Amino acid sequence: MKKLLSVFILIMMILALSANLIFAETEAPAQPQPKLDTGDTAWMIVATALVMLMTVPGLALFYGGLAKRKDVLNTIAMSFVTYCIVSFLWVFYGYSLTFSGDIAGIIGYLDKAFLEGVKVDSLQGTIPEALFSVFQLTFAAITVALISGAYIERMKFSAWALFSVLWMSLVYVPVAHWVWGGGFLAKMGALDFAGGTVVHINAGIAALVGVLILGKRKNTLLVPNNLTLVAIGAALLWFGWFGFNAGSAVASNGLAAQAFINTNTATAVAALAWMFTEWAVTKKPTVLGIASGMIAGLVAITPAAGFVNIAGSVIIGAIAGFICYFSVTAMKPKLGYDDALDVFGIHGVAGIIGAILTGVFADPAINEAGKGLLYGNPGQLWTQTVAVLVTIVYTAIMTAIIFLIIKIFMKVRVSEEEEITGLDSSQHSERAYNL
Repeated sequence: MKKLLSVFILIMMILALSANLIFAETEAPAQPQPKLDTGDTAWMIVATALVMLMTVPGLALFYGGLAKRKDVLNTIAMSFVTYCIVSFLWVFYGYSLTFSGDIAGIIGYLDKAFLEGVKVDSLQGTIPEALFSVFQLTFAAITVALISGAYIERMKFSAWALFSVLWMSLVYVPVAHWVWGGGFLAKMGALDFAGGTVVHINAGIAALVGVLILGKRKNTLLVPNNLTLVAIGAALLWFGWFGFNAGSAVASNGLAAQAFINTNTATAVAALAWMFTEWAVTKKPTVLGIASGMIAGLVAITPAAGFVNIAGSVIIGAIAGFICYFSVTAMKPKLGYDDALDVFGIHGVAGIIGAILTGVFADPAINEAGKGLLYGNPGQLWTQTVAVLVTIVYTAIMTAIIFLIIKIFMKVRVSEEEEITGLDSSQHSERAYNL
């Protein structure tokens, strides 16, 4: 009996030891708890402020300088009010629906409405979640504000304010969720580092559809009232774009640095490509042309900034500067739509170029999350194309529906008399110039 008991105890000890060894080998290692990184946090605070600067004052000055003298204040006011509207709606429900969970790949939950549960010590990676939320807020704001450049000098200010509410809610939030919030395009593997589809294609297509519905202005000539403001606004956009692209690494690291230098390189090359193309065609390089080329380069490199190497950024910038020159000077007159400040011709076209070429030039040595056609993955090019087409179709349909909704409640377009007088006076009872 004692021998049997001894054998039983020995067997139990062996089994216990074996179980410990088995569980020790198969048990998944504990995931490290995210920790606040003060360096990442400091950089993201700066990046967020830079992206805010892109809308107010960068875009406001850029668009304001391009508008006619009688419409300067109205044009600036459209950017201002959009930033204010989106700032409220984003914390109300935009952030939650975009980044909190996923319902069938389409939209998030409302559990973080009014940033419920986003506490002082809540983290998103290595930065405070509240900071991540406001960083994303600035993206939503400039996307909506970009569209205004197509509609200026003819749209009622009240209609624009309502458009900003509806378009952010029904277009920007779903598309941002699909790509960045864990939605179906993210699950497909679509690459968009900082907003090729979410920001620029989205805004560009909305601009095109809107101007087709609004119709042409009485005077469709682009007569900038102040090219100095245009140059200052463009320079502020370039400066702020470093927060836009390098900030999308959401860390202070080598990827942010790569996105930074890619952004600068592509922008410089695109500006030169536009300038030399214009010089060859018209025999004169213009400040407006250089500034437009800069914007085209900034847009095109945005989806690729954290995925491509320097060679890729050079090629993307050159193609964007060259093609966008002709999309503005040849395609728009040929097709006859009145996109006042070439939102589709620059943001839409360059956004499509950048998003698709990301599928060609994405270099896994830069970012292991992206591997393009030139690195043995032709499927990425197809995925990028699908993401572009989905965005185009959805945005076009929803923008048209939004205009139909607005028309139920109010007139969308100012009267002919108000347009001739100028929207500064008719919409705001103000003037930018006293002369």
